[in-house]
Parts: sequence; C-alpha cells; structure tokens
Amino acid sequence: MPPRHAPNRWLVTIAVMIPTRIEILDTSIANVALGHIQGSLSAGQDEVTWVLTSYLVSNAIVIPISGFLARLCGRRNYLLLSVVVFTGASMLCGLATSLGMLIPFRILQGIGGGGLQPMSQAILVEAFPPEERGLAMAIFAMGAVLGPILGPLLGGYITDNYSWRWIFNINVPVGLLAMVMIWLYVQDPPYLKRLQAGDRVDYPGLALLSLGLGCLQVVLDKGQQDDWFNSDYILLLATVSAVSLVSFLAWELRCKHPVVDLTVFKDRSFATGNVVMFCGYFAFFGAIVVLPLYLQNLMGYTAFLAGVVLGPGGLIMLAVLPVVGKLIEKIDARYILFVGLFVSAASLFYMAGFSLDIDIGTAMTARNIQAVGIALFFVPLSYLTMAYVPNERMNNAAAVFNLLRNLGGSFGVAFVTTLLARRAQFHQARLIEHLTPYDLTYQTALQQAKDYLAAKYLGLYDVAGTAGAALYKLLLQQANAMAFYDVFHAQGLMFLGLAVLMWIIKKPPIGAAKPEELH
Repeated sequence: MPPRHAPNRWLVTIAVMIPTRIEILDTSIANVALGHIQGSLSAGQDEVTWVLTSYLVSNAIVIPISGFLARLCGRRNYLLLSVVVFTGASMLCGLATSLGMLIPFRILQGIGGGGLQPMSQAILVEAFPPEERGLAMAIFAMGAVLGPILGPLLGGYITDNYSWRWIFNINVPVGLLAMVMIWLYVQDPPYLKRLQAGDRVDYPGLALLSLGLGCLQVVLDKGQQDDWFNSDYILLLATVSAVSLVSFLAWELRCKHPVVDLTVFKDRSFATGNVVMFCGYFAFFGAIVVLPLYLQNLMGYTAFLAGVVLGPGGLIMLAVLPVVGKLIEKIDARYILFVGLFVSAASLFYMAGFSLDIDIGTAMTARNIQAVGIALFFVPLSYLTMAYVPNERMNNAAAVFNLLRNLGGSFGVAFVTTLLARRAQFHQARLIEHLTPYDLTYQTALQQAKDYLAAKYLGLYDVAGTAGAALYKLLLQQANAMAFYDVFHAQGLMFLGLAVLMWIIKKPPIGAAKPEELH
C-alpha cells in the first residue's frame, strides 16, 4: 500500500499513550483489591496472589519478544492486536466467577499488555524529531512512572466505592477508544523490516527466554513468602531460570536471526543506560512499596492518609516532567541525570532519618523531593539510552529497555520485602538484649508502665504482665522502624553509586545536533 500522509504527532502520541497508561496501571491496580477478590471468589490467601503473579509472568515474557512480533505482523497491526487482546481479557477478568477463571484471563491480559510499553516508546521516539525526543520521553515517563503510583490509589477507590470487577471493566471503554485511534493515526515506518516467507524463526531462543523469564518472575514474586531457597520449588525454579537465561544468551549471540538482537548492547550508552535504569528502578520501585507500608503499619495512617502523602508527588511529577523534557533540548542530559540521582538519594536519606514522631508534612516533604528526583532521573536516562540507537533497531531496543526496567522493579520489591524482614529480626534480637532485670533503663520504664496501668485501672488486677507486654510491643515497633530506615539508606546508597556509573554514557545530541555529529 502507498504510504499515507503522516498524521499529527500529538494524535499519534495520544493514540499510543492511552493503552500504555492503562496497561501500566494494571500492573499495580489489583494489589489493593486482593482481599475483596479473595472473599468474592472464596480463594485462599496464598492462592489469590497468583492474580498478580500470573499477569507479571506473562507480561515479562512478551516484552522482550515484542520487537520480533512487530516484525512478524507489522508494528501497527501488532499494537492493535495487543490492545484487542488486552481489552478483551480485561472484560473477561471482570466477568470471572472463580479464581480458576480469573488467573487464565490475567495471563491473557498480560500477553496482550506486554507489547504496549515498548511499541509505544518506539513510536514516540520516531514521531518526534531528534531535537524534541526529550519531550517524547517525558510524555512516556508520565505513564511509566506515574502508573505504579496511581494504580493502588485508583484501585483502592474503585474497590471501596464500587466493586473489584470495575478495576478491570474500566479498561474496556478506554481500550475501544485506543483501538480507533491506533487504526486512524498509527502507521508503520518505511524502514521497518517485516519477516518474509521462508525467514527462519528463532524457536529455541523463544523457548529459552519464555522459560527463563517466567520462572524468574515467579521466584521474585513468591520468594519471600516461601522463604526463598529453603523452599524446594523456589530453588528448582531459580535453577531452571538461571540455566535457561544463560543458555539463551549463549544461543542468541551465535544465532543469525535472533528473537532478541543483543548486539544493540555494543553501544555503550545503551548498555550503561540499561544498567542504570535497572538499578534505579530497583531503588525507586522499592521506595514506592516501602513508604506506604511505613506510614500504615507503624504510624497508623489510613489508606486515605497514605494517599494524601503520595498524591502531591504525582502532581509534582506531572508538572516537572515536561520541563525536564524541554531542558534536554538545551542542556547535556547527563548533567540533569546526575542531579536527579543526587536528589533521589537525598530524599531516601531524608526518609532514613525519620522517627515515629514525624508529622504528615514531613512525610509529604520527603515524598515530594523524591518526585522531583525521579522526574530528573527517568526522562534524561531514557533519552540518553536511546540517543544512538538507529530507528530501524528501535523496536528491539525499546523491548529490551522496558524488560530491564520492569525486572528492576520486580527485583526491587523482592529486595525490600526480604531486607525488611531480615533487618527487623536483627534489630529485635539486638534490642531484646536490654530487656533484662539488670538493665536500669528497662526497669525504670517497666515500673512507670506499671504505675500508669495501676492508676488507670485502680489496681483491679495485676498489671505486671500487661506492662511487660506493652514494652515488648514497643520494642517490636522500634525494631521494624529501624528496618525501614535501613532499607531507605540502602536505596539512597544505590542512587549515589549510579551517579558515578552514569558518566560512562556518551555525550548525547543537544538541540538539533544529530548523533553522527558528535562522533
């Protein structure tokens, strides 16, 4: 067919960002509805978590092969097919009457959603001229960064006020709108190579990648719950994943027609940018999980108050992201990234200095500082990573980039949940050493607690046991708080380390400069 007139780039942007936003929301929107799903479908607590795991596994498998699938059937057709599958699966999830129905539908939903992020990023990069690609990455970041933050808030509101089924049903009208806009405004570029009849398909690579990533995602999602390698099935899955992924790397480097072209890592900006993105999302995604837990579990915040703390940060990011996108046109993006890493580290060190006496304003300040840091981190890093990738390799590069970003988040969540449990045990063991009859401070506190309870209950019963239990509860609270501070500190150190590593990235194009002008 002859090429059509190029549509307005803003219409293209809207067409690809609508499905991307709802797909990213769906990675976290169901988290807060698990209790409602469990009761509605009469499922066990361990069983219902597969609603999350099944989606993440199928999503992780599809993301890296989305570039291959775009070559197989055309990028526009693949994007349209992905939205159709995702929307249809969302409708089926909302109609599910048992967990045995819901989990397969979630797998199908993950398959449909897997290609939306990388294809949207590749289309956005190509829709904007080189001097405005920073703005394109800012637009993409509005979905990629805000989605995990807004997902639990939106999911909680829908579940509390309507039904858990509506967290899936709302995808249907949005998906239909996305189909129409993609059909009208998205088209394949002339340089996109399609697979021809007779071209070899890398079936061994597909099988090894699917097996390796599927097992890895289950390990990350279920590891802490099942005590990691003390569980036989976690150990087995980890072994299968490691063998499969190592075999995949060895095979792809020798395959003439690989399903994932790893030679793109020869570009040092792309390779370094992916490492920084993996580690940065590792720390960032962990912080998204940890701060609400700290506020709700230790400080007694309701879900609404935790949302009040997190909400302004999302608005700040919405305001800062386009500004950063425009700054990249004038300033070396490496300097912006460097500042973003330091601001992100500063926010986490600020959180590490929390106490259980902080007010809501202090928590909001820390969150808002972090929001600015993430905006200064994600946009320039996305731009730097893709700066020297040719357009004809953009689909493959975007698939790899989004896979490592998502894996960084999964590793980050697994890391913080495990570290919290281990450090809480450590601090509890150290603190409990002081709860002895020979510790003057403990004896003084115990006596004060007894006197208080005796006065309150007029000596109607022996308060010694109650006073001891109250002090032990306080000890557990402090041990858990110290574990949170350790996690914040570790994540801050990670951002500082990335501030050194990032300088391996080559100087990017600035303004209207083309990459070849900088060699």
